[in-house]
Amino acid sequence: MSHLVTFILMFGFWIALSGYFDPFHIVSGIVCSLIVTWLSHDLLVPKGTDIKIEAGRVVRFMLYLPWLLKEIFFANLWVAFRVLHPRMPIDPRLIEVKTDIATDLGIVTFAHSVTLTPGTVTIAAGKDGSFLIHAISEQAAATLLNGELARRVKAIEGTDV
Repeated sequence: MSHLVTFILMFGFWIALSGYFDPFHIVSGIVCSLIVTWLSHDLLVPKGTDIKIEAGRVVRFMLYLPWLLKEIFFANLWVAFRVLHPRMPIDPRLIEVKTDIATDLGIVTFAHSVTLTPGTVTIAAGKDGSFLIHAISEQAAATLLNGELARRVKAIEGTDV
């Protein structure tokens, strides 16, 4: 099953990026997708993984993305304002955020979401759900400490919030 899921995703990605639908490109996409599937199917869907559980996580992650993109957009505006402000009201700090995120997927998602959002960078991520984060100001730190991001990432994991 992991082979089929990986092939479908790879071929779909090929089609989305190529934009060509002639026989040469379709056959090239199939061949390349088969090679990538053969080499890396266990990276996307590890052995012993329940496909139904993983499909649920993928759906929850897709529902998470619009919220994250909105946060990134507004953080960009906020950082641009601070940088262009005559006094540059920047007050950098390191904060430690403790969460109850338990899975590798959750830890990686949280860490990357923080780093993708302008004004914050994840410096260290622990297996216990603790994160060391650099924030550009007290307001950026407060947004992370309010727990909204951790709650949304926890929902992706599919465990109790």
